[in-house]
Amino acid sequence: MLEIGAGPGAGTEALRRLAPRVTSLEWSHAFAVDLAAKNRNSVVQGDAAALPFAERTFSSAVAVLMLHHLRTRTAQESVFRETFRVLRPGGSFFAFEIEDNLLHRVIHIGSVFVPIDRADIADRLSAAGFSGVKLDSRVGGFRFSATRVNRTSVDVARNS
Repeated sequence: MLEIGAGPGAGTEALRRLAPRVTSLEWSHAFAVDLAAKNRNSVVQGDAAALPFAERTFSSAVAVLMLHHLRTRTAQESVFRETFRVLRPGGSFFAFEIEDNLLHRVIHIGSVFVPIDRADIADRLSAAGFSGVKLDSRVGGFRFSATRVNRTSVDVARNS
């Protein structure tokens, strides 16, 4: 499993209980160093918009409360494309994000807040190559998931 935007590691331990192997990616060098010192997981300091992993490396990827910290929608879309690239066929991408509202805007004064719009997330993920997009509201935000389908199987089925 790839944890995108691990931050100080608030969700890392929970992910370790769910997956046999977790690789945590964090942009902040300080957070990455601290997380590596506290954890037995693989921790990589890097940019989620240019993932430092080979194609088809992971069976799943998770981004919790990090996409809205990217500076632009274009950067978010790069993360979607990169996540698709590093997932194996059949792999799933899961994310949880907060709503765009006054409270969240106030909380983010002085930091980046580019909210994910639930109305167009399916189109944005589809443009990155994902299919089977699911969206579900939760208290405080919403979650979504999508799958990297094995294009070869789809193409074969269409041409049969």
